[in-house]
Parts: sequence; structure tokens; C-alpha cells
Amino acid sequence: MKLNSRRTGLLLLVLLLGYAFLLPLFHFGDPLQQELLNMLQPPSYANLLGFDHLGRDMLPRLSAALRLSLGLAALCVISALITGVLAGVLSALYGGMLDRVIGMLADMCLALPGLLLVLLLAAIAPDSPQMLWLGISLVLWVEFFRVTRATLLSIIEAPGMQASKLLGFSPLYRFRRHLWPALAPVLLTIALFSFSSAIMAVSALGFISVGVRPPTPELGLMMTELLPFAWEAPWLLLQPVIALFLLLISLNLMMKKEGK
Repeated sequence: MKLNSRRTGLLLLVLLLGYAFLLPLFHFGDPLQQELLNMLQPPSYANLLGFDHLGRDMLPRLSAALRLSLGLAALCVISALITGVLAGVLSALYGGMLDRVIGMLADMCLALPGLLLVLLLAAIAPDSPQMLWLGISLVLWVEFFRVTRATLLSIIEAPGMQASKLLGFSPLYRFRRHLWPALAPVLLTIALFSFSSAIMAVSALGFISVGVRPPTPELGLMMTELLPFAWEAPWLLLQPVIALFLLLISLNLMMKKEGK
């Protein structure tokens, strides 16, 4: 039986979402509670993922880390999508000076590497997830803007679009009837790619302790904390690594086009 990559990726993502958001309903462990007598205890039937170097239960801790990464990445992608699509639609429809101004803003955001831009904003307000959200959103919106603008430029001059305009249909109707059907499939792919990029950015910045600080559970930050115990308790370091790998591979599978 041939496996469907997109369905496999979706199933994997649903399982990770279930673990991240449904576990607190059934497991009432505190991801911040320390029990030093349980330091580096391996997984067992009573504690499925064991305890970290401070005696914190890894089961709720890994769940909280996934919630943070997923929630922050989703917020960044939604903000970037709304901003980029709105800017792309306005730029394509009206052109002229508005198009040049928005294009200049996009070029300004691309003038610096993405992570460097986020680091600069995080340096302005250390320990601020809001700056992390703003920086990642500023990096991601440009792709939505460029693709939206390029996709719509050819459609605006199409006979169907021109006929709707001459017949007096509202801009909202013209967008829903002519522009959105061509834009939606492209935006879905970009949104998945941006979601993957945002998760990687949050984890990379957490790994260097930017934006999120201990004791907040976050995948990249957990890797940094557990790295000194890699030889003594390798199962601990593997947990955030595997969680991040599964999260990214699920999103990449959903972006993959099915072959014949």
C-alpha cells in the first residue's frame, strides 16, 4: 500500500499537537517543579521520560516546550501572513508609489540576515518573547508579500477580473471570486515552510539563550541545558532533539508533492 506523504505528515503533526496541548488535561505535573532526589533518573513506567538534571519531570516539560514553540511559531506565521498578503494585494491592485514604498520596506527587512535582525531586536528588550515574535514576523512577511504580488499581477489583467470590475462588483467579491482561488494553494505551501522556519528560528535562538530564558521550557534551551549531561544521561538530550526533528519532518512531509 502506497503511503501518502501529506497524510503521514498531518498524522504526525496531530500526534505532536495532541501531546503538547492535551497532556495537561490528563497529567498534572508541573514542568518547573524540582525534586533533586530524582536527578537524572531514567525513564520508567511511573515517569515515562525520566527526570532532568534538576529533578524536573520531562513528560510535562517537553509538552510545555512544544506548546511554546508551536504557539510562538503559529503567532509569527499568522502575523506575517496577514501583513504580507494585505501588502501584496494593495501593491498589485494599486501599484505606483504605494508599490514602491512597500517594496522598499520589504528590501529593508531583507537587508540583514533573518537571525541577525531578530538578535538586534532581542538585544533592545532582553528576555522579551514579544521582540522574538516581532523579529521573526518581520523576516517572514516579505515572502508572503512577494509571492502574493507576483501571483496577482497576472490575474488582475485577466478578462474575468476586468469584467467583474466593469460590472460593478465590490473589491471583496473580486478578491474572493478571482484572486483568492489562485492565491490559496500557494499561501498554504509558504505558510507551512514559514512555520517550519519559525520553529527552527525559535529553537536556534533558545539554544543561545536569546528571547527565552530558564526555567522556561523551550526545545532549543532544553538542548543547551542538557548538553553537559549527554554522556551521563543521553536519553535526556535526545528527547528535545527528537521532538524538534519529528515536528520539522511532519511539516516537510505536508509540503511534499505526491509523485505518480
